[in-house]
Amino acid sequence: MESSSPEGTSTSTTSPSMSRKPLLLSIVPTNNINRAAATPKSHTPNFFTPLGSPIRRAIQLTKFDPRSQDHDAWLPITESRNGNAYYAAFHTLCSGIGIPALVLPVSFTILGWTWGVISLTLAFIWQLYTLWLLVKLHESTKTGMRYSRYLQLFSATFGDKMAKIFAVFPIYYLSGGTCCALIIVGGSSMKLFYEIVCGHDCTSKPLTAVEWYLVFTCAAVLLSQLPNLNSIAGVSLVGPITAIGYCTIMWLVAVTEGRLDGVSYDPIRENTNTAMVFSVLNALGIISFAFKGHNLTLEIQATMPSSEKKPSHVPMWRGVKVAYLVIAMCLFPLAIGGYWAYGHKIPPNGGMMTAIYEYHGRDTSQWVLGLTSLFIVMNAVSSFQIFGMPMFDDMESKYIKRMRKPCPWWIRSISRAMFGYGCFFIAVAIPFLGSFAGLIGGISIPITFAYPCFLWLKVKKPKKYSFMWFLNWGLGLLGTVLSIILIAAGIYVVIDTGIQVSFFKPQ
Repeated sequence: MESSSPEGTSTSTTSPSMSRKPLLLSIVPTNNINRAAATPKSHTPNFFTPLGSPIRRAIQLTKFDPRSQDHDAWLPITESRNGNAYYAAFHTLCSGIGIPALVLPVSFTILGWTWGVISLTLAFIWQLYTLWLLVKLHESTKTGMRYSRYLQLFSATFGDKMAKIFAVFPIYYLSGGTCCALIIVGGSSMKLFYEIVCGHDCTSKPLTAVEWYLVFTCAAVLLSQLPNLNSIAGVSLVGPITAIGYCTIMWLVAVTEGRLDGVSYDPIRENTNTAMVFSVLNALGIISFAFKGHNLTLEIQATMPSSEKKPSHVPMWRGVKVAYLVIAMCLFPLAIGGYWAYGHKIPPNGGMMTAIYEYHGRDTSQWVLGLTSLFIVMNAVSSFQIFGMPMFDDMESKYIKRMRKPCPWWIRSISRAMFGYGCFFIAVAIPFLGSFAGLIGGISIPITFAYPCFLWLKVKKPKKYSFMWFLNWGLGLLGTVLSIILIAAGIYVVIDTGIQVSFFKPQ
């Protein structure tokens, strides 16, 4: 059944009597009261009344749909709607800051001081604007519906076919792929933490890299048993606290230890113009990948109650502003301080994390290095939960579609464990995922920089040739073109520079 635009108008000539239940797709006219009495009671909690005009679109629920909003109370993203601005800030911070920020100084080695700072600043402003668009698009003022998932909004706006072609892969890749990368980073940091704590004179036999990956995965799977997105708010608070901790430690150590001898800030030049262009584009891909989490924005906002007088976008935007103020305070010092200290000597693989241990492993307190590794582990475990939540939600929706009832706790536990250990298998099989930072940034660009602009144009329909019309068309098209050329650049750089391919051989 073809989806229509979220802001579409009704073709019905009757004014339906709106149920006081939110998110109810089937609207029962007043002349069908007896039939409505026989309808099973909705499982959706009474959190808010429908939004917008009293004349609504009559949407008939003709078949069971696991994503239909009267079954949202059965799915982990929307099971609880008692979130607030604090929860929004915690979740946004946890999804918006993490390991990709550590390679930002690498992009400066190609772009240099001026263009590096300009590119980072423009990317920050651009993604903050598209985040504002998504927050505003969460609720439809005409239908009273809430679009609680990025893919749901995309499907309702452009249709299921377009969603399968353009949105499904990058959205789920950002969730599942990020979880695989977190296992690699978290397991490696666990190994490093053990080596630092144990010391050089340690006689105990250390675990292998695969075994450390497994230890990390077990911890992540155990935490993943928390039932819904609101229930991991405390975990999402630990994530940004530790991310702020290791980002601050890294740039402080880099700055206080001073610049390395022979540091140069001249941009690295390639032998050919083609190679130089692709290197610049790859650097832009690294910057774009540092800004992540837009695929979770609607999901985070879905955890909040909403009403016509108190729409959810108000506390959500309040939480987002606080979160991105903190994110800016982490990313900019990390990128600028790291490049100042290491210049062109910043390791391309691992960035700041590798540089700290390579250049300051002997002259820096082992306590500081151990704390940094521990913070990275804790942040990776916390981030795994929020990035895995869309996958958990999708898996449970398939059960609900088939069985037409909420997912039992034991099936929920098994499915989440299967997802976690599936990511573990991929992490062991492809431990060199970190070498594709620029390529991954190109794939994720539309979700962050382009699609929100096109969604706004389709849903809100700004006046033709107005400022918002030009702005969103310009940014949307620019984001799409950048995505295509960054993917090509990422592939070229990987092929040209080469990577150490070691299937099933994590270091």
